[in-house]
Amino acid sequence: MQSDFLVIGSGIAGLTFAIHAAKFGSVTVITKGKAIESNTAWAQGGISAVLSETQREIGDNIESHIADTIDAGAGICKENAVRVIVEEGKATIDDLVNAGVAFDKDKNNNYSLGKEGGHSQRRILHCKDTTGFEIANSLIDTAKKNKNITILEEHFAVDLITSAKLGIATEDRILGAYVLDEASGKVKIFRSDKVLLATGGCGKVYLYTTNPDSSTGDGLAMAWRAGATISNMEFVQFHPTCFYNPSAQGAEARSFLVSEAVRGEGGILINDKGEEFTKQHDPRGSLAPRDIVARAIDHEIKKTGAQCVYLDVTHKPKGFMKERFPHIYETLLTFGHDCETYPIPVVPAAHYQCGGVATDTHGKTTIRGLYAIGEVACTGLHGANRLASNSLLEGNVMARRALENIVKTLPHTKTNLSPVTIPDWEYGDATTPDEQVLISHNWDEIRRLMWDYVSIVRTDNRLQRAARRLRNLRKEVREFYWGHTVTSDILELRNLVAASMLIVDCASRRKESRGIHYTLDYPKKNETFASDTELRRF
Repeated sequence: MQSDFLVIGSGIAGLTFAIHAAKFGSVTVITKGKAIESNTAWAQGGISAVLSETQREIGDNIESHIADTIDAGAGICKENAVRVIVEEGKATIDDLVNAGVAFDKDKNNNYSLGKEGGHSQRRILHCKDTTGFEIANSLIDTAKKNKNITILEEHFAVDLITSAKLGIATEDRILGAYVLDEASGKVKIFRSDKVLLATGGCGKVYLYTTNPDSSTGDGLAMAWRAGATISNMEFVQFHPTCFYNPSAQGAEARSFLVSEAVRGEGGILINDKGEEFTKQHDPRGSLAPRDIVARAIDHEIKKTGAQCVYLDVTHKPKGFMKERFPHIYETLLTFGHDCETYPIPVVPAAHYQCGGVATDTHGKTTIRGLYAIGEVACTGLHGANRLASNSLLEGNVMARRALENIVKTLPHTKTNLSPVTIPDWEYGDATTPDEQVLISHNWDEIRRLMWDYVSIVRTDNRLQRAARRLRNLRKEVREFYWGHTVTSDILELRNLVAASMLIVDCASRRKESRGIHYTLDYPKKNETFASDTELRRF
């Protein structure tokens, strides 16, 4: 199959790109599950933007948003990237509204603005507490109506095809991707000289995460294997408030996020004695940036031996949570918890990949024709710690900027691919039931060792232990991969190992504590390391 544009991923970044790219040619969007199964759809909080005189009247402006972003990023944000993305806030909201997104408004028909950790002003637009789901649905509906866009669900990208991989002695460039059609079990060749990675993050490398089960670092791992530069993978953000429900069954119950917007509306973190403890770590208390709050919770749990801390909203008027956060309120009720009567038990969980495939401010990677946008990419916006609600903004802005660059620098008329012969995918033998058990065991082992050794607080010793075990696991996974029929389980396990190793390798190189990378061996910031950590496979 061939198309002018091949998009891998169906969240805000991939679909925004597809909708705009359809004006210039055929677009194929592939996603390994259903189109709605993306990190975008799970985003509760909202999207940050400075876009009206009303906001400016209360003291907000573009420069303030930029300053907040850079402050959260702990010294390694790229100011140019921050400025480029933040300045596109109004264009982003207009673009999403045109796609059918209905952001909440107040009685005066102005956008209802929320506040989250690290933001100095109210600038978060939302659709109650299901903002991401509303955005995802609107974009999917818009894309499906476009005759130039083909969305292929349950198609799992296996590997990128590049000229270097085929041994062609020219500039390394993208030629397409090998893709598993899960219905037939066959790996097919998808040709395109313009490929966009928009696969989201890798939260599932950790035992506890707010991410959907699909977040296994697929695009990151494919780009790494293809030889693209990877940057800053030591910076994995842990969300402070994941609902603690030890008897939970099912993915949503195990990883249900209680949005930071709840703290923005007055929720307070307390310990089991009812004491507010976060101000001992930062004067902003429960609304400090996420890295500070997550470490404060981790410290409190270890100090007291408690299983969790609590997010208290019981002081808010009755009915407030049901009105402002209906999804959170109702979901907690299904788990048997009334948050308006009892504080919500919470723990930190892996949430957002701040590093990723290194790109410029147009999404260009180090491989010609390969672009990466959204969570899979590292543009320099987030630095060492993402400011809340900047991610949906980045996904939309970078989608439009990537297309703008492609139109200017790459042919965008009807596909005219070079006459390169691409070999078919090599298949292995059938996987036995016993080996399926081993695959499941390795999956669990990776996630547990990453949680135990490479999570909120790290040490050199823990990182070294993780690296040794991951090297052995990589060998085992390689045997599964090349010796057996390709399945989605094997592909995810392969990518999970690669993403985990990239996190560990980057973390081992940063001999300081900065942002969301905190190590007991180097507890202070060291300006010698005030730069990106970059890795590339040769």
